[in-house]
Amino acid sequence: MVDNVKMGKLLERFAQGVASHDRENPDHNSWGIGMAHFDIERLDLEEGEEILPGIVLQADGGVTGNFRVLCDGQHDGAGEIEEEDVVEAIGTQEILEPVRVSDMPERVRPPV
Repeated sequence: MVDNVKMGKLLERFAQGVASHDRENPDHNSWGIGMAHFDIERLDLEEGEEILPGIVLQADGGVTGNFRVLCDGQHDGAGEIEEEDVVEAIGTQEILEPVRVSDMPERVRPPV
């Protein structure tokens, strides 16, 4: 059983997350909170439970310890392909330094 103070703080964070989402995305309708199944069980909650008025709890494949606001809209980053700068991982110039036998350490042999 989760402590009432912790549950109150969690519900407050949910409400803040939904309010922030709705403020930044006025054309989307929030309908749920997505959490990892492990977190739902750990908090002694049930999937599909109405956690806030009009907001249901939904298990998804997200990372434990985080929650997501679920809505009916697509966000700006969804579906867009960003241009990427191509960076060479291997240089095109070769830098060679001669290796001399005298620079090599002596070979270590085990005692017989």
